[in-house]
Amino acid sequence: MKHLTVKSRLWVVGKEGTFLGEGRVALLHAINRLGSISKAAKSMNMSYLKAWKLVKSMNETSSQPLVKKCSGGKDGGGTTLTEYGHKAIKLFEELSGKHNQYLSQKFEKQLKEF
Repeated sequence: MKHLTVKSRLWVVGKEGTFLGEGRVALLHAINRLGSISKAAKSMNMSYLKAWKLVKSMNETSSQPLVKKCSGGKDGGGTTLTEYGHKAIKLFEELSGKHNQYLSQKFEKQLKEF
């Protein structure tokens, strides 16, 4: 039992369903990095339609949009994260880190008593 660890995933949910989870946060990071929902979806082997639906769902569930589309320009627009989107990522990652830290500490303590 020396080499056992506990793993868990965290989701933030509302009445409509999942708001944030690891996959959605990864999509937000990809959008931020690549400047496009289409490019972000492709980088994650996800269809554009699925990525667009996830972004739409997050924007509708949130009190403020996480992602903003930019239209036009010579390069044809793109997509960016809002400041609120960056804050949502930071909050989720902090919660997830604390969640996993707590579970690991609790599990190690329980293993000693097992």
